[in-house]
Amino acid sequence: MILSTAAENYISFKSLGLDPVVFKIGFFELKWYSIAYIAGILLGWWYLLKLIAQPGAPMARRHADDMVFYATLGIILGGRLGYAIFYQTELLLDPLKLLRLWDGGMSFHGGVIGVTLAILWLCRKEKLNWLRVHDYVACCVPFGLFFGRLANFVNAELWGHPTTVPWAIVFERTGGNIPRHPSQLYEAGLEGLLLGIVLWFLFWKTDARYQPGKLVGTFILGYGLSRFFVEFFREHDRQFDGTIFATPGLHMGQLLTIPMILGGVYLIATAKKRRERVEPFAGTQTIA
Repeated sequence: MILSTAAENYISFKSLGLDPVVFKIGFFELKWYSIAYIAGILLGWWYLLKLIAQPGAPMARRHADDMVFYATLGIILGGRLGYAIFYQTELLLDPLKLLRLWDGGMSFHGGVIGVTLAILWLCRKEKLNWLRVHDYVACCVPFGLFFGRLANFVNAELWGHPTTVPWAIVFERTGGNIPRHPSQLYEAGLEGLLLGIVLWFLFWKTDARYQPGKLVGTFILGYGLSRFFVEFFREHDRQFDGTIFATPGLHMGQLLTIPMILGGVYLIATAKKRRERVEPFAGTQTIA
């Protein structure tokens, strides 16, 4: 009640003038969420080409181009199926609703699984080092995470718990007349900006890319820790009302990050043991 009556003292989401729809022509409408996916994939592709242009790259340009196609399929199919399995199992009983991507509902963890399977398939097909390819792809993912979380904010979804912090935002349309943590922006900053900077530093300023598993380990550890932390400020998913997953510290998103955290620690700890002379996939320079 106190938060509700004091809502006028906080930032109103309506005052920001944000609309999930960029424009609408007849039955067609373009949403910022779609643009976020497209921007993340295109920037990730561009950055991947920059990475593989360095000595000792694990794949050639043609592999990177194929990777974007298969990874996109992995993101969409894995993300949607992951959402149905982890968050809304009734979608599995209605394939038509499962295909309605425009209604929203994507799981990052499902997307990770989908992209991983796509990478494994391509690496087996082209006889590439799958762990080193994962390292390079992991450096590109923060672009998508950053834009995706900004799209969540524009959609006024996945907001946080009620709060009285000065930067609280009142999401009137979806969150009621209550000031809340803008948890979408917390995730954009941690999973997108901060994690992206860490991976940039490790790739360009250290020899991490010659230690198979170190970069992808850093990514999944960093994402896992960031997501686990932000879940303490984020409202639980409504479908878990009345369950243990509605309790802070037991959110589904937190539980799904535990294997990522453990896997990331393992990959980082064992990366130096996997270091070996790296022969370039294209060119003549060898990296010891």
